[in-house]
Amino acid sequence: MTQINILSDKNALIESATVFIIDRIKSSIELTNRCTIALAGGSTPKPIYEAIAKTDLPWDKIHVFWGDERYVLPTDPDSNEKMAREAWLNKVNIPYTNIHPMPTDGENPDTDAQKHNRQILDFFGLASGFPSFDIVLLGMGDDGHTASLFPHTQALQVCDRLVTVGNRGDSLRLTFTVPLINQANCVIFLVAGSNKQQALKEVFSETGNPHQYPSKLINPQGELIWFMDEEASMSTNN
Repeated sequence: MTQINILSDKNALIESATVFIIDRIKSSIELTNRCTIALAGGSTPKPIYEAIAKTDLPWDKIHVFWGDERYVLPTDPDSNEKMAREAWLNKVNIPYTNIHPMPTDGENPDTDAQKHNRQILDFFGLASGFPSFDIVLLGMGDDGHTASLFPHTQALQVCDRLVTVGNRGDSLRLTFTVPLINQANCVIFLVAGSNKQQALKEVFSETGNPHQYPSKLINPQGELIWFMDEEASMSTNN
């Protein structure tokens, strides 16, 4: 099921998405007594995390992962983990063992991708296969990338692993693979700004090239929810 929510501006997008995400966290806990959520980086999710931090939730039942991460130390200003900890996780009483960051403090991203692959499988009690996260949050770049799945890169082709190495030029990342994201119960895109119009047009077009606009590869077995502001969404209505 795909649902598209078009909000008047970025602030309205953040407010609406926050309510939706909190509701999904609560409903996941009601169903299975826990919620597994993979976070996104970027400026749009940050105020959402800050709002979630002010919400009364059963923190011991929430397990936090990341959909992608730059291959930098978690203290680096560019770290998605650092942002999420400062905006949300350091402000609530969530158990340390419920936070599952991508390992980026080694010297070999391929080895660390394999390590995190095993960490996720172990958490879900699987020997192999693709587990289903309750919620995966995603952004989208003006080039159509999502997580660290960039246009025409090898990471788009990886279908036998949960985590792989993504790259944007010389910048190395770790990223969830397409099939892992697509196994999620609920994938939520957060997209704001007029610079996203062309990419959104291609993602929603029947003839759009998914290798040029990787967000088009995201088609989960569960819900696919888009939150976008009017500036970003104009092209989807053409």
